[in-house]
Amino acid sequence: MDREYLKETFAIEAECLQKGAEVVDEGQFAKAVELLKKAERIGASGCGHSGIACRHFAHLMCCIERPARFISPAEAVHGGTGYLKKNDVMLFVSRGGKTKELLPILDICRKKGVYVITITENEESLLAKGSDAVLKQYINRETDKYNSQGTTSTTSACVLFHALQAALIEETGFQNERFALIHPGGAVGERLEELYKS
Repeated sequence: MDREYLKETFAIEAECLQKGAEVVDEGQFAKAVELLKKAERIGASGCGHSGIACRHFAHLMCCIERPARFISPAEAVHGGTGYLKKNDVMLFVSRGGKTKELLPILDICRKKGVYVITITENEESLLAKGSDAVLKQYINRETDKYNSQGTTSTTSACVLFHALQAALIEETGFQNERFALIHPGGAVGERLEELYKS
């Protein structure tokens, strides 16, 4: 029985990733990369599993020296959006594109001249329509039997994050020697230190 759950979970998420690449508009992806490339600061916000995933995105950006932070929806409307200046970028993740907690942040960003990227399944949503770039998600179903936990949808968002980081490494000319400098810790740090010994 346990083996069945294991195999089914991998099968569900594998299908999501295979089909997911087909629904992302390449022009929108390129625009998102360009906005992130030019931004001095990057914010990321979402609720629940999406918010947790946004922390991962912010860390990915910091790992390639693009200053970023997760801004919680609660803190954002209590001064947290002061982190962002004109021409910076806010990235939202909302499967349905209707997360009520994010809509006031969208309004603040528009008034401040902050560019907005939204990752969502719903390109007709308020968040998507108010964004400068929209990365469409494909989600076949969540992995639990009730199709209600944020599992496959989180994986979908994270793979888009990974693609954005990979593209930015190329577009910004980020060198692995820089990563060695900022990541001396752990097994990765040891490997990088050995690789770039001066």
